[in-house]
Amino acid sequence: MKSATRSASTAFFIPQETGAIRPIGGISKRSFDVLIAFLALVALSPLFLLIMTLVKLSDGGSIFYGHRRIGHNGQTFKCLKFRTMMENGDRVLQEFFKSNPAAYEEWRTTRKLQDDPRVTVVGSVLRKLSLDELPQLLNIIRGEMSIVGPRPVVEDELELYDSAAEFYLRSRPGLTGLWQISGRNDVSYAARVAFDTHYVQNWSLLADLVIVFKTIPAVCLSRGSY
Repeated sequence: MKSATRSASTAFFIPQETGAIRPIGGISKRSFDVLIAFLALVALSPLFLLIMTLVKLSDGGSIFYGHRRIGHNGQTFKCLKFRTMMENGDRVLQEFFKSNPAAYEEWRTTRKLQDDPRVTVVGSVLRKLSLDELPQLLNIIRGEMSIVGPRPVVEDELELYDSAAEFYLRSRPGLTGLWQISGRNDVSYAARVAFDTHYVQNWSLLADLVIVFKTIPAVCLSRGSY
């Protein structure tokens, strides 16, 4: 019953006509995405191999993790990341919530925890430097994501967008975006929705370039990342 309710409420936010709407930016944005993603994959291939080795050696588990997210026009896809959590993370989290009601409230409000018990030692470093998100370059090549755009959300999060979900669904989710360079987890979720809405309403290729360049110091300084 709970899952049926979620599906119905999410469908409410997806405009019926969005099936005919192409992602913002058209061919110019898509060409920019493919070029940058391909060059980044080539340039960062040694780093990819190093991270893959560290993740595997940390606990012997899987290297990559794919989480179901909502993309353009409400289509779902598996958002790729280097695995940063224990493989029995769901059970660990539920046990943690039982003895930490304040943490559950933080999770319910933001869908994130500043001190997440599921995160491994290697994973905490990858998250701090946003290196866990590098496999999303493959999502970009596949056309599921963009270099710049709203960060991909799960179904429950889309409900938090309310009527602004219409704007989220007009764009491919981004590897980086206006939220990333504006404080990330240090700002409220309502501010995140406002950033995403502003980005879609005012998109330009120049704005994408500015966001990409501003992402570099934001990542190096680990602003709002955990």
